[in-house]
Amino acid sequence: MKDNFEIHNSEIKHGRFISQGDPELIWGWGTPAGRLRADRRAGLIMEGAQLAPGRRVLEIGCGTGLFTERFAAADARILAVDLSPDLLALAERRNLPSDRVTFLNAPFENCEIHGPFDAVIGSSILHHLDCSLALPKIFRLLKPGGRMSFCEPNFLNPQIWVTLTFRQFFPWMSPDESAFTQAGLKRLLAEAGFTETSVEPFDWLHPRVPEYFIPLVKRLEGTIERLPVVRRFAGSLWCAGSRPYDS
Repeated sequence: MKDNFEIHNSEIKHGRFISQGDPELIWGWGTPAGRLRADRRAGLIMEGAQLAPGRRVLEIGCGTGLFTERFAAADARILAVDLSPDLLALAERRNLPSDRVTFLNAPFENCEIHGPFDAVIGSSILHHLDCSLALPKIFRLLKPGGRMSFCEPNFLNPQIWVTLTFRQFFPWMSPDESAFTQAGLKRLLAEAGFTETSVEPFDWLHPRVPEYFIPLVKRLEGTIERLPVVRRFAGSLWCAGSRPYDS
């Protein structure tokens, strides 16, 4: 079993590999459907974190800053952390407002970050981390009443199950990443002390859907996400929770 030092080195190496291509296209955010997915995902994360002007926010695993740019629209003060210097170099090219966004190159689990934060957020990052360390640290960094909000891959989704099970055939997959089930993620949040938690499956719009089919898929998506059993197999999970005031 790898220790955190080995995992961090592996993730840095993988970030270098991804940065040599087009990360947005590799991760599925650069197509017309992918951009809509990113907008929706960012909106859900911001809603769960209750982002607002002046709030102090920590973004974990900001990567190329694709979501940081969207989060910055809320006029919150964001500290965006990532362990990949290669991906952070791409994020800094976005020239986001320096009075609202600060980038930090460090692994989250063992870097010195001083709270408290009003919110801790991230997109597709918890499944790269050791949650036994990361979730308690997120809890400690939040002020009482502070919010956490993340979107993560759903292990029950058939495509995600295949890519994780046969990751040797998918070079864009990090060798150490995993995925969550709805019940498993709920349990991890509760064990870390979060209250008012929710974990909701969403996301049926595949990034490769042709642009002329997007309106149809979006209409179907709204229906499928309400179906009791089928909805459990969606592509993503949106989770949110609070640090209780008495903690």
